[in-house]
Amino acid sequence: MTISYSSKVTNARLCGFSRLLVYWRGSIYKIMYKEMLIFVVLYAMLSIMYRTILMEQQRRVFEKVVLHCQQFTSLIPISFVLGFYVSIVVARWWQQYLCIPWPDRLMTYVGTLVHGMDERGRIIRRTLMRYVNLAGALMFRANSPVAMKRFPTLGHLVEAGKFLCRVPGNFTCV
Repeated sequence: MTISYSSKVTNARLCGFSRLLVYWRGSIYKIMYKEMLIFVVLYAMLSIMYRTILMEQQRRVFEKVVLHCQQFTSLIPISFVLGFYVSIVVARWWQQYLCIPWPDRLMTYVGTLVHGMDERGRIIRRTLMRYVNLAGALMFRANSPVAMKRFPTLGHLVEAGKFLCRVPGNFTCV
């Protein structure tokens, strides 16, 4: 779901970015804060245990365990894993971008297949493209809160010129 935060971003204040992260519903911080909190608590407990509770011999054993575990961190490089993650994210974004209905190709087909340089052919081409633009506006209105805010009713589509009607108040004709 698309959420607009532009009114929050435009006001440059102290801690503005931190405040924006609180408002941001799709924030990675809101997704991972529980895991991060568990990690920080465990890390703090191990650090306090290492510095205060463990004897010298136990510290040496702990350090050997840490060095042994550190050897395994270089087996799979983090850049390799991040490369796969980034490629998956970009592929998903590209698939979403390709699903956006662009009227250009259809307009080319209509211009090619509807013959005639006279007034009738021009009106047919223009009417078909108006139908396509109206279908796109209705589809975006159904799927996007920003478009729904811009065109809350069919009357707003008429005012914007996306929806032509010869009888005022009757939205069954185009």
